[in-house]
Amino acid sequence: MASRISAPRVATAYLFIAPFFVLFLVFGLFPILYSLALSLSYWKGGGAPIFVGLDNYAALLKDASFFKSLYNTLFIFVVGHAIMLPLAFVLAYALNTEYVRRKNLFQAFFFTPMVTSTIAVSLVFSMLFGEHFGVVNYAIKLLGGNPIEWYHGTGVWIKFVIIALFVWKWYGWNAVIYFAGMQSIDRELYECASMEGAGKGKILRHITIPLMKPVILYTLVMSFVGGMQLFDEPYIITAAGPTNFSGGTNQAGLTIAMYLYKSGFNFGQLGYASAIAYALMLIIVVMSASSFKLLAERRAS
Repeated sequence: MASRISAPRVATAYLFIAPFFVLFLVFGLFPILYSLALSLSYWKGGGAPIFVGLDNYAALLKDASFFKSLYNTLFIFVVGHAIMLPLAFVLAYALNTEYVRRKNLFQAFFFTPMVTSTIAVSLVFSMLFGEHFGVVNYAIKLLGGNPIEWYHGTGVWIKFVIIALFVWKWYGWNAVIYFAGMQSIDRELYECASMEGAGKGKILRHITIPLMKPVILYTLVMSFVGGMQLFDEPYIITAAGPTNFSGGTNQAGLTIAMYLYKSGFNFGQLGYASAIAYALMLIIVVMSASSFKLLAERRAS
């Protein structure tokens, strides 16, 4: 019969794990619940919050700037990932072949953009895409084209500058994840397929891609969570000052995270900003749950 654990030992065990729960309650659970309460209130940072129920959420549904920021964020996410994920997959696939040596060196090279300072890289991209002295416009002139107004005009090109930075910074992270997933696939499957006469194209289509679907879904969901919170890159690219979070010409670079900050700290509408945060959380949860459900249905079929 198992001996009973003494009370002092139990108390000691709880004492060791107590710091985690204290930190989680103070810096995790409390801010979440307090933000939820604020989203149902009107508060400018001073005095007691005034309970307004769902008024903030009702106002959100009529806010053109919110939907503009949502459109910008989704546009950057969709176009950026349409470029980044296939690029990362191709790089990982090439790295997984027997023709490439020093794989660790390439992984480190791919991962370097992720660990570089976002602010420094954003400033570099701002200069690369400068309208008058930028390297990209200079190259366009050499090819006989007209310089592009990246930040003025209709403002449509602002998104593509942000996308270029977004792709450069995160393609390596996805490539390393894909490479790790490909390394976990049993080599015997490839050998059996080759013995049956399958070419590299069929092996890729019928073995590699199907077995990589969970990994692809993981990168897609994680990228969606990060992409919906995009802040640093568009803030610096659009040269926003401390009191200006408009997102550049025609709000073309305004993301949800920037609009949240603008509403809360520029306009002092902390309750409304909390409502934006919960709306953003709901979008992320719904999209992530839908992605996992879709994967489960395809596995079952």
